[in-house]
Amino acid sequence: MTWLFVRMKLSLVRGGLRGELARQLGFVFSLLAAVLMAVAGFGLFALVRLAPHDVALDVVPVAFAMFAAAWIVVPLMAFGLDETLDPARLALFPLTTRQLATGLFAASVAGPWPIASLVALSGSVVALAHGPGGVLLGVPAVVLQFAFCIVASRLVTTALSGALRTRRGRDVLAVAAVFGVLFAQLPNLLLNHRLAADPAGMLASAADVLRWTPPGLAAHAIADGGLAGVADLVVVAVTVVVLGWLWITALRHALVRPDSSNQGGGSVRRSWAGGLLPGGMIGAVAAKELKYARREPRGRVNWIIAIFVSAVVMFSLHGPGGGSAGPTSAIGPACLAALVIGLQSANSFGIDGRSLWMNAVAFGTPRDLRTDLAGRHLAMAVIAVPLLALASLAAALVAGDAAWAPAAALTAWGVLGVGMGVGALTSVTVPYTYPDRLNAFSGAAPGQGGQAFVSSFATMLAVAALALPVVLPVLLGTTWVAVLAVPYGVAVAWAGRRLASGIGFARLPELLAAVSRPT
Repeated sequence: MTWLFVRMKLSLVRGGLRGELARQLGFVFSLLAAVLMAVAGFGLFALVRLAPHDVALDVVPVAFAMFAAAWIVVPLMAFGLDETLDPARLALFPLTTRQLATGLFAASVAGPWPIASLVALSGSVVALAHGPGGVLLGVPAVVLQFAFCIVASRLVTTALSGALRTRRGRDVLAVAAVFGVLFAQLPNLLLNHRLAADPAGMLASAADVLRWTPPGLAAHAIADGGLAGVADLVVVAVTVVVLGWLWITALRHALVRPDSSNQGGGSVRRSWAGGLLPGGMIGAVAAKELKYARREPRGRVNWIIAIFVSAVVMFSLHGPGGGSAGPTSAIGPACLAALVIGLQSANSFGIDGRSLWMNAVAFGTPRDLRTDLAGRHLAMAVIAVPLLALASLAAALVAGDAAWAPAAALTAWGVLGVGMGVGALTSVTVPYTYPDRLNAFSGAAPGQGGQAFVSSFATMLAVAALALPVVLPVLLGTTWVAVLAVPYGVAVAWAGRRLASGIGFARLPELLAAVSRPT
């Protein structure tokens, strides 16, 4: 049964790679990234051996804990995950819950990223093992740490799979994502504000706290290499078994829980901004997009993350003792917020899904598609422009000089325009489907995970490159260049819409098929 699940997953992966070049390129990109992560992770762990033994014994437990946290958190927040592991897809098969859990565990470890994680974790044996005992205990310690990551990840995603199909559950996830970003930056904030003047002491304190957790026990088992290490591994093994039992229990409940993702919603309300929008097609599209921004949880996630990412960077650049990095401490956070907001335009048509066919029928010329994109960009600007202005003012006040706020706002608006232009192109060249029922296992249709990642990553790189001519001089102190940022951003957005309309109109059937895949 276990090998059957592995073969099923590999068959689904092979089937998903047939036909479209975008899927194949996305898979190749993901595979290369996994190989790079495996080599880099193993090498970094191996380099820890050069440090003093007590420092290495502090570093490895913290790294193990970060691996475990990443395996738990990333599947809940990232897109393009393994939709083949959703237990709802196997609910009608004549399998016991234990058989299903065993098969899903085997399928979970079959893939480039799990294998890359295992290879990276194996570098801890090089870092901590001293003598044959450390090597002999290091192999099962790494395997148990890896099993702990997988089982804990599946337990959390399975337990939350039902809740994340509801709008309220996705809203809770949005708030959790924000706090996750803030928590990840907490050490940097502490160091910048001298709340931890001794980084080595802070690392040692964290390692002491993690000593009796499963990641800490696994790391100390490798370093000990004796009977105490065996006892540590027994505790880790028992923990994995307990988590596995909890996973089976959660899986049993998930298979019989009714799906509430398609239940009726509340009353329809008219937008207050409807009377302020222009008439015609542009105003209609903008009104629709503003309604999506208000009611679609995934849209709210992006807006909230943009705000909090800029806040984290703002306080990170605010140096110790109230100092700052000059204009960079005000302009940098505002531009980063604009970049994050602009990434929302990288798949403009994905949120429409199958209903895009009505637009496709109505589009008679490339100009109609260009007008549709202009309406979408107008809706984004209605929210983003005042939001970026407030972020710029806040960043300037934190940096200690409110005079930097105008330059920060103008530069951020320019970056937003660049993001719209690049996003218009990626929306018609690398489109993908948003799942109708968002869950903990996928943020795209089956087989389009790599495509979604490539779309966002390519958009981010292209926006950064195109915005550099106006952002770099402002960051270096030539703030008058910020006056040119808005016209530059408007020009890039216009050019992007014009190119995208020609490309998209010529491949409307492919565009409609890409955003209408069954999920």
